[in-house]
Amino acid sequence: METAKEKMIAGKLFRDEDGALFKERQHCKVILQQYNQMEPIRVKARNSLLKSILGKTEGKFFIEPPFRCDYGYHIELGENFYANFNLTILDGAKVSFGKNVLIGPNVSLFTASHPIDPIARAEGWEYSKPISIGDNVWIGGHTVINPGVSIGENSVIGSGSIVTRDIPANVVAVGNPCRVIREITSEDILSKDQFM
Repeated sequence: METAKEKMIAGKLFRDEDGALFKERQHCKVILQQYNQMEPIRVKARNSLLKSILGKTEGKFFIEPPFRCDYGYHIELGENFYANFNLTILDGAKVSFGKNVLIGPNVSLFTASHPIDPIARAEGWEYSKPISIGDNVWIGGHTVINPGVSIGENSVIGSGSIVTRDIPANVVAVGNPCRVIREITSEDILSKDQFM
């Protein structure tokens, strides 16, 4: 018989009947409490704490405290990941970030969801769907990304967006619900002399 954790990872309906997932979430909260209260100057020590709970980190990364997640071990960070204050990730399923991802303040990513059926919901049933963020994506502040969403590489998600469906690569998208407003073109590419 599958455990609640196995069902959660497989995206099936589950209930945490034996409390095992609750214990894992509590362990993560203890680590994050230490992380969020640590002196800002102790970057290496903070990152060591995060590495102890995150599923995968590549090279350098930085998450401004406070940071919250459910388990941590479903989160995979690509090289050169940066998240501003108040990042929240409900990681009942895998949440993967490509390289060079930028996340604004107060962004939330939710893999967790509940049935529409009010009886099943009241009985504590839930499920999770993975989220995938491609390379070079910038997510503006106060954005919410819902379960099962993928965002293609190089795309920009405007501040305050509610992302309920997949967003393709190389576009600017914004709104509630989030919609593509235009493609990223050669006119958006800055030349080196603009930085001098």
